[in-house]
Amino acid sequence: MQNVDTTKYVIHAEISADGIVERPDVVGAIFGQTEGLLGSDLDLRDLQKTGRIGRIDVQIASSGGKSSGTISIPSSFDKVETAILASALETIDRVGPCIARIKISNIEDVRASKRRYVVERAKQIIMEMFDENILDTQGITEQIKQSVRVEEITHIGPDRLPAGPNVLDSDAILVVEGRADVLNLLRYGIKNAVAVGGTNVPPTIAELCSKKVVTAFTDGDRGGELIVKELLQVADIDYVARAPEGKCVEDMSQKEIVRALRQKIPVEQVLDYYKIKPLSKKQRRDVTTRRKSLIRERPVRISRGSERSVEAAPQIHVHEPEVEFEAEPETVAIEEEASEEAGEWFVPHLEALNGTLSARLFDRNQNMIREVAVRDLAKELKESNGDVAGAIFDGVVTQRILDIAADKNLEYLIGAKLGNIVKSPLCVKVMTGEA
Repeated sequence: MQNVDTTKYVIHAEISADGIVERPDVVGAIFGQTEGLLGSDLDLRDLQKTGRIGRIDVQIASSGGKSSGTISIPSSFDKVETAILASALETIDRVGPCIARIKISNIEDVRASKRRYVVERAKQIIMEMFDENILDTQGITEQIKQSVRVEEITHIGPDRLPAGPNVLDSDAILVVEGRADVLNLLRYGIKNAVAVGGTNVPPTIAELCSKKVVTAFTDGDRGGELIVKELLQVADIDYVARAPEGKCVEDMSQKEIVRALRQKIPVEQVLDYYKIKPLSKKQRRDVTTRRKSLIRERPVRISRGSERSVEAAPQIHVHEPEVEFEAEPETVAIEEEASEEAGEWFVPHLEALNGTLSARLFDRNQNMIREVAVRDLAKELKESNGDVAGAIFDGVVTQRILDIAADKNLEYLIGAKLGNIVKSPLCVKVMTGEA
């Protein structure tokens, strides 16, 4: 019989005989006609007794007075000796009384077949028996962290609004739509988010917005747009961030959240887009006074002349980022410098433009060239032919405006607020003021 542990090759041959023969006739012919042909070392009877070759399997049938079939012989020899045994079979020319012909059709490498089986079976095992959700060490750590963050959700105010643990202590917060949004932000370490719970903005939100720097972060659908409009009318917010079109904040990944918050839009631009009347100058001044002790500021001093008092000039400052991550986010430091030569000449223009959403363009001698709407400022700077040296405007200094100013070789930009600046050209001085 075939020894499955030692078999290396299987000799496959085809036999045809001019007459009717049966299996015992074929086996007898193989042993009888190869005896002594290859010497005592390769005698088939001795090799079969020692297990070097396995059981000779013969499948033969007769039809029309002729017989044909197949022969298979397992071998544990190496390929050279196996080939010698195979070629010896082709020397057989008679089976019993009949003329016969044997032709080797194939020598099968059993080990190659086993290797193919191992590969195919291994594929099945991987697909069927392994748990695809097995976590590595980093995945387990992150899962535990997210679980702990979710447990940190709190509720604030008489309305019991879902919020992150840092909302009351932070000077900047995110206003989102619902509890699921707060939970998703907590998963990624953002702990200063609070939910409005629908389009009807509760008084707790309005009170918080009057004391903090606020970014409204809503879904990218019609409901998110309605909540933004509601917040613009009943609360004082500073920036608006939206999820991608058709996506909810609760379904966003960390990269998508960070990208959306970095692309937030100043509220002045949103008010202009929705045609909503902005706060009056007195309301803005009241809000600024309430926030004064809570907003982290980094002042940049500007020299003052002897004619004007320090109180008459606006304070120059930059707000810190609105999002607080558990792990330190990548931030870009923005240096704002004002030289002694800048003086105070721009202060009257800044005060005159306050609340007008207008911009004034100046030449190299600080003479005003023309006044335009803030929404047309980028277009005016692009179309300038080198006569504009700087601009003062009642709006937000954005990365787009700053890039255009650098491209047109402007010397300075003076705006009401500073937007999300990633790259600040050294050739353009950036100053902001808030009355």
